[in-house]
Amino acid sequence: MTQSGAVVLTKDAPTVSLDKHAVTSGLIRVNLNWTSPRATAERQAAPRGWFQRLRASMRASAAKDVDLDLGCMIRYSDGTKTVVQALGNAFGAVDRFPYVALDADDRSGARDAGENLVINLDHQADFSKLLLFVYIYSGAIDFRGLDAVVTLTSDRGDRFEVRLDECPPQGHACAIALIKRQKGELVVGREVRWFTPKDGPAIHDVISRAYRLGMKWTPGRK
Repeated sequence: MTQSGAVVLTKDAPTVSLDKHAVTSGLIRVNLNWTSPRATAERQAAPRGWFQRLRASMRASAAKDVDLDLGCMIRYSDGTKTVVQALGNAFGAVDRFPYVALDADDRSGARDAGENLVINLDHQADFSKLLLFVYIYSGAIDFRGLDAVVTLTSDRGDRFEVRLDECPPQGHACAIALIKRQKGELVVGREVRWFTPKDGPAIHDVISRAYRLGMKWTPGRK
């Protein structure tokens, strides 16, 4: 499915071959963007009548910022495992190991550029699996109403989009997509697999075990 020039991965068409799109080298940017309730309320406070502006301003003040964290769990061909994320300041690097980097930590959803991971496909032979994931660090109990969208963009402009829709109540983390080699080709597969508190409190460990990545976790902060 294609919309606005992007290949949209859906339940019916969940995978795309990067090789078939000639995306086999260079950098690919993974962008996470979402709508902050506070930003929405502030837009609604645009100039109108004085009383309406006052009420909209009060709603904006009461609205919370939502901090979503984009990350990537990586397993390498030699069995090495690591994660790139804001938690623990594990921002990574593009020109050296882990060949994946996070550009910034958007703590409100108001940043136009959102959060971006960059993957260096010049080292794709080193990768076994790259699992893109996101979770709520603070400000909301689930993803409903956040309109979160993840877009992968190659150096030359190829775009692949995954929408984080159909979130269940209390869905506070999501395995977005899995990038791996399949039948000799590098494939992006839509996951949109939701996790809720009933799955366990240590969400990183829960996601890692669900995808058999075999990672060991220690408490982190940012």
